[in-house]
Amino acid sequence: MDYQTIFEEYTVAADSQSAAKMSKYMRDMFPFLGIPTPKRRAISKNFLQFAKKETDINWAFIDQCWVKEREFQYLALDYLTMLAKLLVPADISHLKKIATTKSWWDTIDCLDRIIGGIALNFPEVNSVLLEWSTDSNFWLRRIAIDHQLMRKEKTNTALLEQIIINNFGQTEFFINKAIGWSLREYSKTNPTWVRSFIATHSDKLANLSLKEASKYI
Repeated sequence: MDYQTIFEEYTVAADSQSAAKMSKYMRDMFPFLGIPTPKRRAISKNFLQFAKKETDINWAFIDQCWVKEREFQYLALDYLTMLAKLLVPADISHLKKIATTKSWWDTIDCLDRIIGGIALNFPEVNSVLLEWSTDSNFWLRRIAIDHQLMRKEKTNTALLEQIIINNFGQTEFFINKAIGWSLREYSKTNPTWVRSFIATHSDKLANLSLKEASKYI
């Protein structure tokens, strides 16, 4: 895959004033080119349509994206989402690498869906996510907590419960928010299960988690 052309197109579209604002929004943790989302997607459209025909994930391309400005990480995630059907358990190590590099909610909350899709297709990956739920890296724990978002009736409630229990007593905002988010989303499908979970564990759930989890029940 020739990805140098799309890299050049992104670079040409850079806007230093927008870049400063976008970086500030992300607490100045990452450099940006300053390409707004609609324009970025328009630039990427043809490239992604071509990439859709590929039969293997190009990890060299993704690794290159991960050492550049933030928009390139978004491009890599769009690429992975487009080719999600090609992802297999052997790709988890690559995904873990990018999840723990330049980590923030904007990339993590896309990776949890991508990794969750692998786990749904290959249940053996559940054991990895259970391990991640106790990892010292809280971004991996967040992925574990939220990887079943939008699964509805396909949610593995035993796994969801154990992963959340593994994260009781946390003070990290992104963990307690994730717990509430996962319960809130599943309450749209099975409010009875979520009510029961909250009733059983209310004394261990953070206030933020309880607030989020109870939004629709």
